[in-house]
Amino acid sequence: MSDRRDGPGKTEKPLRVLDPAGEAQFFETVLRCVADGVFTVDTNWRITSFNRAAERITGVPVEKAIGMRCSDVFHSDLCEHACPIRETLDTGQEVIDRAAKILTRKGKAVPISVSSAVLRAEDGTLLGAVETFRDLSTIELLRKEIRSQWTFEDIIGKSEAFQKIFAILPDIADSESTVLIEGPSGSGKELLARAVHNLSPRKKRPYEVVNCGTLPPNLFESELFGYKKGAFTDAQKDKPGRITLAEGGTLFLDEIGDLPPETQVKLLRLLQEREYHPLGAVDTVKANVRVVAATNRDLSTLVSQGKFRDDLYFRLAVVRLSIPPLGERRQDIPFLIDHFIQRFNRRRGKRIQGVTPEVMEVLMRHPLPGNVRELENIIEYCFVLCRNGLIDVAHLPDDLKPSGTNRPMGEATEIMAPLEESEADVIRSTLAKNQGNRERTAADLRISRTTLWRKMKRYGIRLEDFQNGLNSDD
Repeated sequence: MSDRRDGPGKTEKPLRVLDPAGEAQFFETVLRCVADGVFTVDTNWRITSFNRAAERITGVPVEKAIGMRCSDVFHSDLCEHACPIRETLDTGQEVIDRAAKILTRKGKAVPISVSSAVLRAEDGTLLGAVETFRDLSTIELLRKEIRSQWTFEDIIGKSEAFQKIFAILPDIADSESTVLIEGPSGSGKELLARAVHNLSPRKKRPYEVVNCGTLPPNLFESELFGYKKGAFTDAQKDKPGRITLAEGGTLFLDEIGDLPPETQVKLLRLLQEREYHPLGAVDTVKANVRVVAATNRDLSTLVSQGKFRDDLYFRLAVVRLSIPPLGERRQDIPFLIDHFIQRFNRRRGKRIQGVTPEVMEVLMRHPLPGNVRELENIIEYCFVLCRNGLIDVAHLPDDLKPSGTNRPMGEATEIMAPLEESEADVIRSTLAKNQGNRERTAADLRISRTTLWRKMKRYGIRLEDFQNGLNSDD
């Protein structure tokens, strides 16, 4: 029988069937190239195969692992009560991405994600089980970096803009000066306002919030200043305003740029004289509050347009804090993602370890016009669909799933630069932990020594800086 032809001059080669020896070599080659650790056991729990990634992660040579019971190799916290292989063999069901920790040959605890499935012969005879495990050390390093260095209160920020804010925030909080926080919607202005309050001498006193953009002018005055009985038809009794409720504490005026002109002058008096007039009151009332205001609008432009009083603006902007959009500080995105994952894990009782590299790339490319709030909503959506393990592309909202079209190389490079910066920081931290030992560092990062060396050259990381102990975290 002649060979099939798909087109002019093209012949489809017949399918080559491997003999048993060739088939075994083929699968051995595949397993050797897999980045995740893979091993198989027989029905007596003895290891029958053990790939190179498993050797690298555990520190146990292949020749020593073969024939050993799997519990003697891994020393996992799941071995006694929640062994994935035991569960798989007992139920016949797969286990997907179960969080665990194993002890390496050198006694180091390594966080992993474990999956398992049964192995059967063609006739259905049970042969044993296969387990795959993924080293999550890099994710754990990111979490440690978040906890130790790049948080302030509940604010996550590694970017230069946030580091400058973190550096001066204690001094600002300790003062009594009025603070104006500027930034787009969803960027975290109220978090920053709460941090000012929580770090201040007023932290044990009330913190009151007034949204200037949601209250009509006729209600804003009564909401802010309160009123006396009989001040108007429905005023059946005295009602304290937010200033009274915030006595001794902090009054946060959100979206101050939406404040109507007729009420701006009354707020100005509060800031200048530290007193106010409740509706229907005869006497003025002294106010002991610290005012923090926030806006997503450019107040200086509104002043030039005559839409905002210049004297009020200068009273509010004694101290100005500007939060850039998340699209301008993309190096914060990986740390925010992990922060939200940990928060939702606590709320929902899940054990999701992180996101896949593909999801990270999608989120690093996404413009995020809704800033931090939009990113949080995306992660929450993924939590609805992801049961455990890692958040994958399939868990993303439909409008974020890759369409297959490629972006221009220049744009992609520009967007991915912050992610590369985060990678460089993780490499530095791991080198410091291992006092410059490249072999241990490469093993912790799940990359080869050659790849590590190439990345170090790319990011300008010098090995000698970590071998003298000056930058060691130990």
